[in-house]
Formats: sequence, structure tokens, C-alpha cells
Amino acid sequence: MSISLQKKDQIIGICLAVLSTMIWAGNYVISKGVSQLVGPISLAFFRWSLASLIIIPIAWSSFQKEKQFIKANLRYLFWVALLGITLFNTCIYISGHYTSAINMALIGTTSSPIFAILLAAIFLKEKINASRLIGLILCITGILILLSKGSFEKLLALRFGIGDLWILAAGFCFAVYSVLVRKKPSNISSLHFLMLIFTMGALMLFPFFLIENWIMPKPQFTPVLLGSIVYIGLGTSVVAYLCWNIALQKLGTSRTILFANLTPIFSTMEAVLILGEKFTSIHIISGSLVIGGLIIANLQSINTNKKNLISESTK
Repeated sequence: MSISLQKKDQIIGICLAVLSTMIWAGNYVISKGVSQLVGPISLAFFRWSLASLIIIPIAWSSFQKEKQFIKANLRYLFWVALLGITLFNTCIYISGHYTSAINMALIGTTSSPIFAILLAAIFLKEKINASRLIGLILCITGILILLSKGSFEKLLALRFGIGDLWILAAGFCFAVYSVLVRKKPSNISSLHFLMLIFTMGALMLFPFFLIENWIMPKPQFTPVLLGSIVYIGLGTSVVAYLCWNIALQKLGTSRTILFANLTPIFSTMEAVLILGEKFTSIHIISGSLVIGGLIIANLQSINTNKKNLISESTK
């Protein structure tokens, strides 16, 4: 029975991780699309302020029950909020002023799994087995093919600009965040956890939001910007983060972070559907490698479950 529940948990974790990446894919497009309408810190502040306003009324009624556990873990919550909320998406939005949306999606998603797997191996003692390593290599290969459009010459000619470095920093912050979430105290619910880190992250952004609006042009609140804020405040924040954190608990850091490689694939699909961009064979090859890498990376756990089920049935 316990093995069956474990397998069910893994399926749920995989579905939630995929859903998160589908929602997050739009974040890179929005970051680039509204870069001329709002400053990066302001966009991050609006996002997390809206997310906080949405989640606080939902979580507040039961918040008092966990108050003592929250007080005991304030230092941990501070670091999670700083890295996963204040810094991660702010780095993405800064990057949007200097590089393309496709570069942001590709560099962020190829760097995070590498950082996360190494950090999880060092601090959480998660093993890097052969199937996970092969899966990671396939995922990165697929992303690099998409980045270079299948040209080896273009791949060799790739150079990291300032925007690419900002998105690389974002990838590292997200990797550390993903590792820290695995250490979340079990007596703090996922809903209260998100409410706290969203609110703390927004409060940490507030003084920098004031400074940015003092030295830079004020945001232009067009329908496009307002719609974008709603999307990133509700979808990419409340819904996607809740799904991702549950997936991390069910699958572990090293496995869950691999699903982030689906983000540029979904970004391409969204570009085709929304912006009318051309879909080529390169996208098919790249997507196949990424999806194949994810399947291979999860093969060992699937086989382990099958062996356990057989073992249980023979007892």
C-alpha cells in the first residue's frame, strides 16, 4: 500500500512540476515585453505585492495555528524569501532590459539544474546516479540545439552579455531556493510558507522600489502592463510556486529541477500560439531531447518502485 502511495505521489509531483513550468514560461516573455514600460525592481515589487494580497486572505484564518513554528524558523524563511522571491525574479527582470526572452529562458533553465544537482549532492546528500546524469546531459543538449538553432558555428560564437550574466545569477538563486525548500519544516503548511516568503520578499523589495522610482521614469500603467502584473502576480507566483514547492517535496530537488528545462520549450509554444512565430524542426529535435532527458532521469525511481511492488507482492 505504501509503495502504491509513493508511486501516486511521484505522478502528482511530475504533473505539478510540468504545470509550474508551463505557467513560468510566460514570465520570460512578459519580462522582455514590458521592459520599456516599467523598471525591473518595480515589476518585481508589483508582482509580489499582488501575490501577497491574493494569498494573505486565503491563509490568514489558519495562520495562528502555526505561529510558534514560524517564529522558530524566521531566519530560514528570511533566506528563502531573499533568494527565491527578492533576488530570483528581480534578476530575471533586470536581464529583460539587456537580452532576449529566449536567452533568458535558455540560460536560466540550463544553469539551474546544474547548480541545484551539485548543491543537493553537497548539502542534502542526494546521489547523482547514472540515469539522472544522462538525463541532465540530454536536457542541456536539447537546450543548446535550440539556442544555436542547430548550427555548431553559432554555438561556438555564443557570448554572454550583461543580461545573460543577470539571468545566470537568477538561475543560481533559484537553485539555492529549490534546495532550501526541501528543508522546509513539516509543521509549516505550503500555503502559509508561500504567504510568508511572498510578503517578506515584497517588503525587502520596497526600499529599492522607492529608489528606482526616484531615479528612473515612473511605470506606464497601460492595459498590457496591468494584464502582465495580474498574470505574474496570480499565475507565476501563487499558482506556480505552490505547485513547484509540492513537487519538490514529492520528487526531491535533483529530479524536480530537471523539469525547469521544459520552460523554453513551452516558451516557444507560447510564442507560436500568441505571437505567430514559426515552428521549425529544430524545436521538434530540441523538445524531444529535453523530454527524453526528463524520462531517462526518472527511470531509476520508476524501476525502483516496480521492484518494490514485486517484492511486496511476494511477501
